[in-house]
Amino acid sequence: MCDNMRRVREVIVVEGRYDKNAVAQVVECAIIETSGFGVFSDTEKIALLRRLAGKRGLIILTDSDGAGFFIRGRLRGILDDVNIKHAYIPDIPGREKRKQSPSGEGKLGVEGMSPDVILRALEAAGATFDDSPAYVEHAEPITKADMFEAGLSGGRDSANRRRELSRRLDLPSRLSANALLEVLNVIYTRAEFISLLK
Repeated sequence: MCDNMRRVREVIVVEGRYDKNAVAQVVECAIIETSGFGVFSDTEKIALLRRLAGKRGLIILTDSDGAGFFIRGRLRGILDDVNIKHAYIPDIPGREKRKQSPSGEGKLGVEGMSPDVILRALEAAGATFDDSPAYVEHAEPITKADMFEAGLSGGRDSANRRRELSRRLDLPSRLSANALLEVLNVIYTRAEFISLLK
């Protein structure tokens, strides 16, 4: 974790899980992966991104290569660029530690950026940090214990219960317990969540 860990109000959109891991080491917030180009054929995820943009706003943080800019541009068009901020990482030559060779363009992606570079990119994009007057947070978040108590995690039928709740709330049906918790905390207060379960 980064020493200057800060909370961000917006939902950050990244390309993949390694990018998500890198960003999660720098800021606390909801982070959604596009799964690369897979997002364009995933109507549920696009609908979720629209909903999150309307509720909290999005920050798109993709790699600085051609694929990253293509994903960013397509998302901008699909989501009508409403409540969307764009964070850009610099072009830094190199390869990520987990890779045998550099990317086609020879640039580091989001996963290869230092915490300071990621934080500066978010600041430059106009991210709303917890010390900003515009930051609004629910007083009491939905917790993992709430999910367990509602039968949405840790139980024999919890996956089916999550799918049913996701269907009722027009959310993607394949959300894991942790991903569903993250999304629910963006869209609903704890009181609204408890009311939904009744």
